[in-house]
Amino acid sequence: MNKIPLKLILFLLSLSIFGCKKDEKYSEIPEIEFVSLTPNSTTEFSQNIVLKLTYKDGDGDIGHEDPDVYALFVKDSRLPQADEYHVKPLTPPEQTLQIEGELTVRLSSIFVLGSDSTESTKYRVKLRDRAGNWSNEIETSSIQVSK
Repeated sequence: MNKIPLKLILFLLSLSIFGCKKDEKYSEIPEIEFVSLTPNSTTEFSQNIVLKLTYKDGDGDIGHEDPDVYALFVKDSRLPQADEYHVKPLTPPEQTLQIEGELTVRLSSIFVLGSDSTESTKYRVKLRDRAGNWSNEIETSSIQVSK
């Protein structure tokens, strides 16, 4: 009769205990993280800026079917008001699902506000879900704009 070494049994037992991963529960308050802002420099009015961020939400209520309801707020650090963007629903209607993913947003072209030939700015971004919960606010990397 073959004996299984005690070390092997302990090793397999530790794998079964520590190898199991519990499903992480996300908060019902959306969480966002900055991924990228491209390009990092541009000429004014020449192109859209592409913002990428990741999101997590415990109940999946990000986005709206009504295109007149805005969920994403992007504020140029040089301006007093945020621009508002529509986000399509990220889950089927009436579904409560834990979701995560990447959101890509095309921002309006940027321009120089002052009299200098170049300026630098950052964006502050936050997201509001259908329940009215605000995500954390993130700040992007800088973008240089020239005339």
